Amino acid sequence: MHFSFKMPSIINLILLPTLLFSQLCLADENTDPSVWEQLKTVHFEQRFIRENANDLLFIEVPNKIEDAAVMPITIKSLGAQTPQYHIKTLHLIVDNNPQPYSAVFHLSPTLGAVALSTRIRMENFSDVRVIAEMNDDSLHMVKKFVVASGGCSAPASKDREASLARLGKIQIRMRKPTIGQTTTAQVIISHPNNSGMQFNPVSRDYIPAHYVTNIAISYNNSPLIIAETGITLSENPSIRFNFTPSSPGILKVKITDSEHAVYQLEKALE
Repeated sequence: MHFSFKMPSIINLILLPTLLFSQLCLADENTDPSVWEQLKTVHFEQRFIRENANDLLFIEVPNKIEDAAVMPITIKSLGAQTPQYHIKTLHLIVDNNPQPYSAVFHLSPTLGAVALSTRIRMENFSDVRVIAEMNDDSLHMVKKFVVASGGCSAPASKDREASLARLGKIQIRMRKPTIGQTTTAQVIISHPNNSGMQFNPVSRDYIPAHYVTNIAISYNNSPLIIAETGITLSENPSIRFNFTPSSPGILKVKITDSEHAVYQLEKALE
């Protein structure tokens, strides 16, 4: 699969909060382009994006956000997914987060209808946008305004030693599938996914950023999902998805983090 977009570097992560704040002030006080217009130009240049694409997909989040550090979000497709016309990439953008371009999911057409769930951090009230990039390169967007804040700077796990002891452990959760029928699988990795904005009350320093950068899920060595991620994903990142195993085989997960550590797990399906 070809990756057209790159997640921001750690240097950009340090600068983004200040830049974003100044952009928000300018957007409020002057007629400068909004934060979204600037993000759109940076990541999509002059490409046309069809807005309010509610006939194609939708975003589902809880009506009440219990914890802005672990907000569940589900992205579902409504239009028929066929080999001839399907979503090849999903871009997740949270306008007012320190790292607005939050994740990109490269999808195999064999997934069929898209039903993708994860957990993200919300640092400020913001529009959450999903842009579907089709196999004909057209772009279609839906958005939802979410009232939640403080998630990126929320304290890390209370038991830091226990969290580090579990670092890199992967779970693949799913019921025993029936070959040829759609099944739901969930991949979870034990990882602090430190944002670089969390404060250590003992050392009185900020905890260095340490987060998952890539999640590759394949079946019988054929890619299903390749996700490029950053600090927006919550602690212990998770991806839930649907797929249809056409034959017995191996579901494989490979995860890489910002310190170049690699973690893998395989599960045989019969």
